[in-house]
Amino acid sequence: MQIELIKGHGSGNDFLLIDEITNSYSFSEHERAKIATLLCDRNSELGADGILFIMNSDHADGRMRVFNTDGSEASMCGNGLRLVARYVCEMKGLNEAIIETMKADLKVSKQQDIYPNVTTYQVEISPVSFFLEDLPLKLDQPNLLNEKIPELSQELTFSALAVPNPHLISVVNTEQLQSGVQKEISEKVNNPNELFLDGVNVSFVKSLAEGSIYVNTFERGVGFTNACGTAMSASSLVTCLQGLNNVEEIINVFNNGGRVQCVVHENDENYSIDLIGNATYMYQAQVDVDLEREGFSVSSKEEFTEQSTYEKLQADAQEYLQKAGL
Repeated sequence: MQIELIKGHGSGNDFLLIDEITNSYSFSEHERAKIATLLCDRNSELGADGILFIMNSDHADGRMRVFNTDGSEASMCGNGLRLVARYVCEMKGLNEAIIETMKADLKVSKQQDIYPNVTTYQVEISPVSFFLEDLPLKLDQPNLLNEKIPELSQELTFSALAVPNPHLISVVNTEQLQSGVQKEISEKVNNPNELFLDGVNVSFVKSLAEGSIYVNTFERGVGFTNACGTAMSASSLVTCLQGLNNVEEIINVFNNGGRVQCVVHENDENYSIDLIGNATYMYQAQVDVDLEREGFSVSSKEEFTEQSTYEKLQADAQEYLQKAGL
C-alpha cells in the first residue's frame, strides 16, 4: 500500500501524521498497529515516537487516534494533539476547533508564537482523575497524592493521576533526577507487576523557579522521550497541588526537547490544563508499505524549513537548563 505522511514534532516528541480525511485509506486495527511498529522503528528511514491517524468525526472537526511504537494505542497525547490541531485547522481554515480523542472532545486553537516564527497551538488536557482505579493502580486507598510507594522507593514520594492516560509523578531534587532510579522504577512498573497492570507513564519533576519546572518522562509503550505533553500537563497540576506553582498562571515547562507553557484551571475541584507549544513540521513523504513482508520504502521526501527555527528555541531552553545545573 502507498501512504502519504507528514513527520512533525511537539517539543521534540516526533510523530508521523497520516490523513484519513482527504485520503481514501481503510486500515484494519491490526494494520494500524503493524504500520506503527514498522514506520516508527528508529533503525528505519523514518522513525518516530508514534503515529497520529487523523480521521473524520461525526460530531467534531476531526478525530485523533494515537499508536505507539510497540503497536499499542494511547488514549491521549498532548504533543501529538498540537500537530493534529494544526493539521485540521489549516485544512479547514479554522483558528479554533474541537478534536475527538478516545476519552473526550478537546478544544484546540492557534496561538501567538511561543518563540519567534515557531507555529504554536494550545490544546485542552482533560478530563483529570485522581481515582487510582482510573489508571489503574492497585493500592488499598482511593488516591495517591505526594505519598510513598514502598514497593518502588523508600525515599521518593509520588502522585498518581489520569489525564486521561495514566501518570505517576515524583517531584525530585537534582541528585535524584540525575541518578538511575527513574529508569529502574519505570522499567519495573512497565513490565509485569502487581501495581500497574497496564503500565504507566513515569515523570520526574524538578522545580527550577517559581513558574518554571523541568520534566523528564518515561512513556509507557515508548520509553524515555524528549517530552510528553500529558506528562508536562499532569506535572504542572501536581506542582500546583504542592504549592510550588499557582493555578490560572503560566508555568514554563522545560524538557529535553525544548519548552512549552501550561496553565492549570480549577473549577469546583475539577481540573483541566491548557498545553501551549510548538507544532513543527519536518518533512512530508510518500512510502510504499508491504505489511506481509514487514518492509517499506520511501518513494519521495520533501523537507520543510521549520526545524531550523525551532532549534533556536531548543538551544535557548538548553542554555537555561545548563544554568540551572541540569
